[in-house]
Amino acid sequence: MARPVLAASLVVGWAMISPVAQAESLPASLRPTLADTHQQQTPQQQWLMRQWRDRMDAPLSDFIPAPTQRRELLTTLYQEARLAGLPPALVLALIHVESAFDADAVSSAGAVGLMQIMPFWVEELGLPVDDLSHPPRNLRYGCTILAHYLAVENGDFTRALARYNGSLGDTWYPERVLHAWRDHWQ
Repeated sequence: MARPVLAASLVVGWAMISPVAQAESLPASLRPTLADTHQQQTPQQQWLMRQWRDRMDAPLSDFIPAPTQRRELLTTLYQEARLAGLPPALVLALIHVESAFDADAVSSAGAVGLMQIMPFWVEELGLPVDDLSHPPRNLRYGCTILAHYLAVENGDFTRALARYNGSLGDTWYPERVLHAWRDHWQ
């Protein structure tokens, strides 16, 4: 399975290996997640992020009333989604469905945080100290995992989302996320 390869995109600080060397050892679909973690945004990229964040602020206020928390979440989410090559609004839709933006959410199956990451991912890919309820870390895991599944499924959002949810072959979950994306986060 490709899980060991995913570890490279999550562990930003492999001991004694440069980010370029780390990125070169990854499949092409996962290289940006690690290689671009220290890349500065251009003024145009910063402007685009601010425009998007301003558009998403009002709908997100239904879930997160504090403006500072919304701004921090939207900024981090945008950066992580772009780093993984995902549409940021898709990530918002996935979080809407998965946790309703509750960073402390824990499912009956044990999935944790905004993007409902299963703890086995830390054992497989991360560091023992990774806290999946910490939004930036949760977003890094979730975006990396979703980007991987999207690459595995050759860009098929329905199949990638079903894999993310562990329901490959069913369409109820992808349909919920895609409807949330279309109806709330465009």
